[in-house]
Amino acid sequence: MKNKLHFIYFLLFTVYLAGCLPAPYYQKEEPVPQNAWNYNFRPKFSVDITDTIANYRPFFLIQHTQSYPYNNLWIWMYIKAPGETIAKKVRVNVPLAEATGKWLGRGMGEIWEQRMPVDLGDSIRFDHKGTYEITLEQNMRINPLPEILHVGLRLVKGGRRQ
Repeated sequence: MKNKLHFIYFLLFTVYLAGCLPAPYYQKEEPVPQNAWNYNFRPKFSVDITDTIANYRPFFLIQHTQSYPYNNLWIWMYIKAPGETIAKKVRVNVPLAEATGKWLGRGMGEIWEQRMPVDLGDSIRFDHKGTYEITLEQNMRINPLPEILHVGLRLVKGGRRQ
């Protein structure tokens, strides 16, 4: 009975902490057709930015199977600011496994999920109010890229820029 009570307290404490975590400013995922990411499948995400002084930390979201054949994923991120006609293009390497082959992220059975921070450097800033369009494109040598179930984008709003 005492162990059961400890478990219930632990569970309630965990739920309490999860409720205290900051919600993302933006998050959306898109299912990959036939679980194979083709070059011509380019999910687009529209993000409304109203606070241009805040820092926004981008994350690439991915859900893949245990049978994914590589330990990383190269993607192109196209970021078009409000009022611009040409998007800035940034190539990003997303690690999915350790050198030993152990998957990063969370796994449940055959399915693995990751939320990987994306370092855009100083090339991309959200300096203008309005809607930004962010498009993702896989940039691996194989097409279509098998065993990819969902891809997405998450933005976490942080403190103020210096």
